[in-house]
Amino acid sequence: MKYTDVKLYAYEVFAPRLGGQVGKAVDWGIIGLIIINIVAVLLETVDPIANAYAGELYFFEVVSVFVFTLEYLGRIWSITEARDHENPLTGRLRFMINPMMLIDLIAILPFYLASIFAIDTRFLRALRLVRVVRLLKVARYSKSMRSFGAVFRSQKEKLVIAAFADMILLVIASSIMYQLEHGAQPELFSSIPAALWWGAMTLTTVGYGDMYPITPMGQVAGSLIAVFGIGLFALPASILAAGFIQDSQEEDEEAKLECPNCGTAVDSSDWVSAIPTPGLDLFASDWLCAGMKG
Repeated sequence: MKYTDVKLYAYEVFAPRLGGQVGKAVDWGIIGLIIINIVAVLLETVDPIANAYAGELYFFEVVSVFVFTLEYLGRIWSITEARDHENPLTGRLRFMINPMMLIDLIAILPFYLASIFAIDTRFLRALRLVRVVRLLKVARYSKSMRSFGAVFRSQKEKLVIAAFADMILLVIASSIMYQLEHGAQPELFSSIPAALWWGAMTLTTVGYGDMYPITPMGQVAGSLIAVFGIGLFALPASILAAGFIQDSQEEDEEAKLECPNCGTAVDSSDWVSAIPTPGLDLFASDWLCAGMKG
């Protein structure tokens, strides 16, 4: 097999919707490895397990990093097969700063840093916890996770406005409570920044319990603030829900195509699978109607 054929095959395996059965198997294998890695990170924080199986956990970490490194390098090596990354240097550099590629790098970097440099034990433990970032790698293989990111991008302006409104409400609520409770509880409500803790807990939950109003006016104001907070802090959730509905509708519309001869709606997957020869002009063919009628 030629070098170019191997690189093209590697690109198709790693590229979404191009890898076929082999690509799906690779995707599911890496997803499984990621999940097991997260379980291993959690178990390493349990001292009896970490002490009893230190060698096995380290060996599994080495194997995992080897697989993730091969995946990372394979993606960088084969990406020049993509039309918008054809340049061997600039194309690969632009691909490497892609958010998902940065996550891939962060997922393996702590292991190499800990192996090359003499690192303080506390900092080493912090580096090991960075391996939890590997869970974000699942987003590359999950259509639902990619949809989540698309919804965030499409609704980012509304989400920013909602977050800004929440911050305004938080500051106003904390200021009011400071004025009402400072005289009765000078230690707890010592300043507006100190009251921000109470405001955040009250607006987002039912309160933490370490700070609460004891004056009648403070209790009335706290009740009203909590009620308003439920409505205002629910705004981001409603924005995301509307975004998911819109995204789902757009996907359904894109998945439906229409026969140019009879106007019958058909799934795009069925349309493409019905093509008898590559490069056939769909809009000039008559076999579609016969195929769909059959």
